[in-house]
Amino acid sequence: MGLGLVGRSWLALEKTVAEVYANRLLSPLPILAIALAIVITGVLAFRLHAFLTLIVAALAVAALTPASAIERYELSKEGVRIDQLEPGNRGALVLARPGQLKQGVAYGVFRLDPGARPRRVGTATVAVPGVAGAETTLSVVSDDPSASLVGAWVATDGTAAAAARSAGETIGARVANGFGRTALDIGILIAMASILGGCLMAAHGAERIVISLRNALGPSRTPFAFLGSGLLLGIPMFAEAVFYLLLPLAKAMWRETRKNYLLFVMTIVAGATMTHSLVPPTPGPLFVAQAMGIDIALMMQQGLIVSTIAAFAGYTYARYADRRWPLEVRSAIGSGPDSPEATAPQSTAGETQLPPLVLSLLPILLPVILISADSALATSSYGLPSWAVSIIRVLGDKNLALTLSAAAAILLLAWYAPASPAHASSRADLVRKTVKDGVIEAGEIILVIAAGGALGTVLRQAGMAELAAATVPTQKLLLLPIAWGITALVRIAQGSATVAMITAVGIVGPIALAGGLSYHPVYVAVAIGAGSKIGMWMNDSGFWVIAKMSGMTEAETLKTVSVMVFIEGCVGLVATLILATLWPLL
Repeated sequence: MGLGLVGRSWLALEKTVAEVYANRLLSPLPILAIALAIVITGVLAFRLHAFLTLIVAALAVAALTPASAIERYELSKEGVRIDQLEPGNRGALVLARPGQLKQGVAYGVFRLDPGARPRRVGTATVAVPGVAGAETTLSVVSDDPSASLVGAWVATDGTAAAAARSAGETIGARVANGFGRTALDIGILIAMASILGGCLMAAHGAERIVISLRNALGPSRTPFAFLGSGLLLGIPMFAEAVFYLLLPLAKAMWRETRKNYLLFVMTIVAGATMTHSLVPPTPGPLFVAQAMGIDIALMMQQGLIVSTIAAFAGYTYARYADRRWPLEVRSAIGSGPDSPEATAPQSTAGETQLPPLVLSLLPILLPVILISADSALATSSYGLPSWAVSIIRVLGDKNLALTLSAAAAILLLAWYAPASPAHASSRADLVRKTVKDGVIEAGEIILVIAAGGALGTVLRQAGMAELAAATVPTQKLLLLPIAWGITALVRIAQGSATVAMITAVGIVGPIALAGGLSYHPVYVAVAIGAGSKIGMWMNDSGFWVIAKMSGMTEAETLKTVSVMVFIEGCVGLVATLILATLWPLL
């Protein structure tokens, strides 16, 4: 009796699962809610590593996604949607990419109705090719007169077969495919950026940049030197590393002037935190740009513009906070100012031992120059000879550009390695150790980012684009605050800006990729980066780094740095909205 009951219960469960897969009882919204719950609960409640949490969420989403949704997603990704019919139903109009549809090829016409597998309803051939963004006219022979052709998708039979194969893949295979594709896109970039940042710091190149800026601006403009240095160094280095590097200099400046210590601390954070989340090759903006197919040079350009605007807004609040709550250097929380520990000299290299400014800037500027040049030559040769164009296009590949920049940083360290007993016994040992540490640090980041890519892939397969298309007006600017808000909510909930960006792009990315925006998708990516600045509080490791190292209490950090970063995130959104309106880049 008991075994029979168990057997009937198991059969009922199998039937329920089959109905879920066949009839889509689970829509994308509850699947998304489950994924978010796993990510947030895993990080906060169980304190799991972000990699493990994201992989578990990806596996859960993949398990809950019906095969029909996967097949529809894969087919629509490669196909072209019929927007309208010509008068008298003499043909169908589609907006295809150049070369996407070829004359003389017979294409299938498929209905992708929600809750059902793709259904072939006709055959299409190109009647009038579209040029310069004009619509292509198709001649369509319908196999099902009752099926509407408007909203149907045109694709080759090979694409349809590939979509069916994707739907038949196992859960693990689909997660692994998303993981692998993401690692393919960002693995080398993150590894080289990590090596670059480590070598630049070890060679005191970053310190040279700060001191040169201060000397150029004058002692009275030291806060601007910290702000500019944070903005610049936040591009190749992690924000926490920039803070580690510049805080001793901020303390040294306070000992010299006996004022503005809080302003120095806040301006370091104001600059570094913005470029860290908006300008590649740091992991967050790099992943978002890759996931949305955005040109790296364009992401650098727009991210730097918005970062600069937001950083100056942060500087304004930092000025107010420094006057309202003046702070002195403390050796530890609760200790008195100007103690022996607080005023002890910092072990930094003498200015004459620092590398030249040009060589210090080279690893940072080289990838920007090469990648930007490659992007510019994609549309015009600007009168350059063909051999020069070929060389620039090769060197401008993002992976090679970052590799060359990392090589420049390694050579800088090898030539200007500090000869101090506190360091490795030889320059070669120091270089090897620095590169090894950079690779180890990059490995963990690549795992987290690739796991986020796997989650984004299965979320798109679950039908996020369909859900978004039905709920968000893509023709308006509303998508930007939505992207910003989703990122902010995830950041507040679990603390990591990078994880928040990874999660958010998996949700809103399909909307931008579906087309129909009145501005370039890069602004969605920038809005995601700005949203990741909201909510720096106790669940964020960066909060504790800033509080403990600067000597501030939790309350002091919340009302100064946390509020400033919140303002920067809000100003970043406003700047993005204005740029998307006045400079849509279309």
